[in-house]
Amino acid sequence: MSLKFLVTGGAGFIGSAVVRKLIGETQHRVCVVDKLTYAGNMASLASASTSERFRFEHADIGDMNRMRGILTDVAPDIVMHLAAESHVDRSIDGPTAFIDTNVVGTFTLLQETLRHFRTLDGGQREAFRFHHISTDEVFGSLGSEGFFQEETPYRPSSPYSATKAASDHLVRAWHHTYGLPTLVTNCSNNYGPYHFPEKLIPLMIINAIEGRPLPVYGNGLNVRDWLFVDDHADALLTVAQTGVVGETYNIGGHNEMANIDVVKGICALLDELRPDVAGPHERLISYVTDRPGHDARYAIDATKIQRELGWAPRQTFETGLRETVRWYLDNPKWWGDIRSGVYRGERLGAA
Repeated sequence: MSLKFLVTGGAGFIGSAVVRKLIGETQHRVCVVDKLTYAGNMASLASASTSERFRFEHADIGDMNRMRGILTDVAPDIVMHLAAESHVDRSIDGPTAFIDTNVVGTFTLLQETLRHFRTLDGGQREAFRFHHISTDEVFGSLGSEGFFQEETPYRPSSPYSATKAASDHLVRAWHHTYGLPTLVTNCSNNYGPYHFPEKLIPLMIINAIEGRPLPVYGNGLNVRDWLFVDDHADALLTVAQTGVVGETYNIGGHNEMANIDVVKGICALLDELRPDVAGPHERLISYVTDRPGHDARYAIDATKIQRELGWAPRQTFETGLRETVRWYLDNPKWWGDIRSGVYRGERLGAA
């Protein structure tokens, strides 16, 4: 059965992966809503945008009238909410945008989605879903052992994670109070092609390609669980279509890595794929002042989604990182346009 998806933030990193998969591998129709802030990039949707099943609306989720009109016109079966300000360092420098988009924007979208939901009847009403995509950073920092589970209490540490925690709570409240059929997913750190180059992995790849310093925060021992973006997109579509209303699902890659090991892995791949006459890429690593409030470790227990919905990641970190490095080597036009404009690799979030 062909469904109509409305994907907010669909020109972003994860959103565009979802849209490319929907257009490339299904018969569903997709309407992307994106404000096209610095991290929204229509070039990431090039392969999908030529399809007659694709539609784009340049709009802010916080614009009540626009969202009402779009929801009425599109009449989606599934709303996938990925629009968010998403970078911890930027949230330290300028938290206002995170409050506006992640909290107020989510509230506005919920209100207008609820209004739309109440116009549905019969099978449409029964099948409708609002899927909110969130992060493991809402749980705070882990010690050397243990994993984030769906029931882990929230302890956000940064302005970014605090606003995502707030949006998670709003979504659950709209389900319990108003009966909106919601789903929530919390994912670990994503990586892969089309990743905006302020994040660790694309920043290190591009800096290394350009022979620039590779700035590692603190001692480099902060641990993250890495999830290949196409695996995440698979998981999101699985949850959106088969998840149980009102439930939360954690999505992780089963790939815990210290930041310094990630950077060294990138260097080793570049030494193999594009050797530098000046010497091994590890020579570019430099240690810089740590991020304020830098969480020590994240790790996801993704048992529930595997047990109940049958999803598991396909990529190991080694295979996914190799694919990612190759993509950045093969697509300098995509990231070169960004480096020449909205983000040039400068340090953010030093407070």
